[in-house]
Amino acid sequence: MRRLLSLCAVALFVCLTQSLWAQDPLKVDPKHYTLVSENDQVRILKIHYGPHEKSVMHSHPNAVAVFLSDSKGKFTFPDGKTQDFTTAKGQTMWADAGTHLPENTGDTALDGILVELKSKSAKPAGSMAKPAAKPAPKK
Repeated sequence: MRRLLSLCAVALFVCLTQSLWAQDPLKVDPKHYTLVSENDQVRILKIHYGPHEKSVMHSHPNAVAVFLSDSKGKFTFPDGKTQDFTTAKGQTMWADAGTHLPENTGDTALDGILVELKSKSAKPAGSMAKPAAKPAPKK
């Protein structure tokens, strides 16, 4: 019985910790995220990080990012692992639902548009950095 109670306590702690990590960026980091538009299908956010600015741990559902500037950055995940990224102006990136702490590691601003998808399957679960195809060549 004591073992069962201990397991339940650990499970409750893990669930509460996960919910603390799963924060809405508009609420926990309004300096870097601005609401552009929202309906029952999507929420569109404007992202702006100045050079070397860092966010706080927050979550997004499945989303598509469109970068408006060349940038360098780093994602830190709740387990402490990190992932560096480099983007080009006009590049798109699919992002599975997940929790991360972004940081602009470059010397220029990082700007983008994030289109968060609203669906029952859009729950934090995975990595936030899956680049889509390279931007179309400039004509």
